[in-house]
Amino acid sequence: MRVLDLTIAAGETRRDHHVESLHWLEQANEPVIALARTYPTGLAVPRHSHSRTQLWFARRGIVLVSTGDRRWMIPPGHALIIPAATEHSAEMVSDVEMQSVYVDLPGETAGQPRVVEVTPLAQTLIGELVAVEARPMTERRLSLVSELLLDEFPHLPVRPLGLPFPSDRRLAKLCRDFLKAPSARTSIDEWAQRLGLARRSFTRHFRAETGISFVTWRQQACLLASLPRLAEGEPVTTVALDAGYDNIAAFSTMFRRMLGRSPSTYLKAQSA
Repeated sequence: MRVLDLTIAAGETRRDHHVESLHWLEQANEPVIALARTYPTGLAVPRHSHSRTQLWFARRGIVLVSTGDRRWMIPPGHALIIPAATEHSAEMVSDVEMQSVYVDLPGETAGQPRVVEVTPLAQTLIGELVAVEARPMTERRLSLVSELLLDEFPHLPVRPLGLPFPSDRRLAKLCRDFLKAPSARTSIDEWAQRLGLARRSFTRHFRAETGISFVTWRQQACLLASLPRLAEGEPVTTVALDAGYDNIAAFSTMFRRMLGRSPSTYLKAQSA
């Protein structure tokens, strides 16, 4: 296994470096490849794909990854599993400390990306693989660490942080506008009226376009919008009220149902 050095040399553009990194990854013969890098806020990674499945772990910071019809938010302590050959781009919502592992997983090729919470065991194993050049290990230990990480993949808790986008242009515009100012008070009737549809026709159309209900989509969108603000240290009360919730309890209930923990517990975990 090798670890890729992603230091940008003087005079080299980020795009040049990205292309070089992709070429390096595709040419490597090792069964497991690990890399680490820090990204500045606002950096955009252009659309690309890999021949291997990627586990993109955000140790610090928040990343927004886009595929053809979905957006995936990766908050601290989480990772996005991106199946091989899946085209994707990324934007750094904040300064990001990233660790990635690339592996051959044939069963993942036809699957959808998914956000997972990285368990303490997986975090330790990823850290060991990333640091292998600084702290060399025997081939046997390297093999055991890699195999244990692969065995841990199916046990990583999946979190609903992927937001589907409709192909219908009018509905997609409503979704994009909502992300700019999300509100839990936005109603089905309001969107149905803006599209000139009856309530029942709208709900059927929305589910056909996104695969989920409007209420579920609205909850996920509000959660995605809240994570960067919480990570930046904004008070939970402010974030909850701005998202259209009448009280912190309602916001916390939604947050716990989707992320498996309360906002305060989430914030403590990110600052640890």
